Amino acid sequence: MSLKIYKNTKVFIISPGKKKTGGVEGLHQLAYELRENTGIDTYIYYYPYLSQIVQEEYKDYNVSIADYIEDTSVNILIIPEIYIRHKILNNFNNIRIIIWWLSIDNYFSGVPYFKKHFFCHRFINKLGSRLLGYPVFDMNVLLQRRIKRYGYLIKKEAVIQRTCCHLVQSYYARNYLIKKAGINEDIVKELYDYLNKSFLEERYEIADKENLVVFNYKKGYSFTQRIIKNTPDIKFVPLVNMSRKQVVEVLKKAKVYIDFGHHPGKDRPPREAAILGCCIITGKKGSADYFEDVPIPEEYKFDERNKNIPYITEKIKDCINNYQIRIKDFENYRRIIKQERSKFIHQIQDLFYIT
Repeated sequence: MSLKIYKNTKVFIISPGKKKTGGVEGLHQLAYELRENTGIDTYIYYYPYLSQIVQEEYKDYNVSIADYIEDTSVNILIIPEIYIRHKILNNFNNIRIIIWWLSIDNYFSGVPYFKKHFFCHRFINKLGSRLLGYPVFDMNVLLQRRIKRYGYLIKKEAVIQRTCCHLVQSYYARNYLIKKAGINEDIVKELYDYLNKSFLEERYEIADKENLVVFNYKKGYSFTQRIIKNTPDIKFVPLVNMSRKQVVEVLKKAKVYIDFGHHPGKDRPPREAAILGCCIITGKKGSADYFEDVPIPEEYKFDERNKNIPYITEKIKDCINNYQIRIKDFENYRRIIKQERSKFIHQIQDLFYIT
């Protein structure tokens, strides 16, 4: 299936404004590659923060910013899944709509049923953060336990009936939409993003590697904290409150990256760590459970259970003590990461048919 592009077609991509996330960067990459490699007139439309100013991190993508979206049948509107329920879509009756599923989990976090169901958990977390210094519940874990049964909610969304194509950023999302949500696989197309050149152009030296383990502080911290307590002889460094340049420098020094987060899409941090010479150890939530999304040997993936903590710490120490041997296990992963941009461009070119 290809979408027809006319001479006067414009593509509008809705993106959150003033946010720095992998998903937002992916939206800017899409706008850039559409212009550069297909010649399609493409614009970013920031919502809800209307602004002509592109954040510093995304200026290299040289995107054009739209003040409004032209609602005509020749044009195309691409939205991330977080806008599926948003009232802004009520303004459009004619434009062709594409949903880019940058995650599955983030869609469900905005569904009223789940907001209501987890009200008490969120309230307790606020109290815990104030009194104990940390939340009691891992909301991402609670959400993932439930969304496996609620795929049917997606087809009930009004915009789904008007969607001409579903783009998926991960195999996890593709599998969920087809098997859980019942979306016709003929209109589900892969569109994987790629790493920023600030990671791809860096080089690491084995001689500079230190016995450091880095982790994503924002995701899966409750389980990671138990690993840290069980391994007092190893230095763990959280990737938190760092600029992109600082993240690069830390990853160039580290030998291991662990990620026991919920992996709502094909996350960037594991790829960033791998390309800068880290051994990767993950859980099995979300996209991490799929080799297509995190193509590392199965021995480096663990179910997040307390009984597995000794095995995880053993694997961490193995990667540190035998780094020059273990890092070879990730050569295929690094090769795939280096090819991501060319694959992204190819996927875009396959998606659109220019008349």
